[in-house]
Amino acid sequence: MKTLRHPQLDDPLQRALLREIESGLPLVARPYAEIGRRLGMSEAEVISRMRRLLASGVLKRLGIVVRHRKLGYLANAMVVWDVPDDQVDRIGRLLGRMPCVTLSYRRPRRLPDWPYNLFTMIHGQDREAVRAHVERLVRDFGLQDIPHEILFSRRSFRQRGARYFSLVSDNERNRDQTGRIR
Repeated sequence: MKTLRHPQLDDPLQRALLREIESGLPLVARPYAEIGRRLGMSEAEVISRMRRLLASGVLKRLGIVVRHRKLGYLANAMVVWDVPDDQVDRIGRLLGRMPCVTLSYRRPRRLPDWPYNLFTMIHGQDREAVRAHVERLVRDFGLQDIPHEILFSRRSFRQRGARYFSLVSDNERNRDQTGRIR
């Protein structure tokens, strides 16, 4: 495997931080303080290092992975909309603010087969709950004239956060921040 070199990864503490966050942030009131405790640095230093990783592009974003099925939301659907181009940004922002919408993004149409340019993910306890959410969105935002389709998921794939070890050489995978083999 080819190792990717990045200036932010020359620092052993940056690599240790990446290893630490790879499995997710700890579910505590102050996750950065907890990570700092584990790595021997302050909460402020962890936050500063995370900001540098984001600014340099090593980290693309911080987000949350929600396992909807474990929370009782057994139905999910991608709702695709054929919104006029001059309205898609506005409507996408409106829908994206709704609690039932977990994702809202614009994609190019693939004419003639695929006329849809706005995609929204909606989760519900069952398919009827998802349909009710869509009906409410159509009614509340006056989208009756906007063609759309509800595409229910047929299977669920494992969700996980990003993996960073491809950015760190193989011989460092099992080393702690001091360089000792774990």
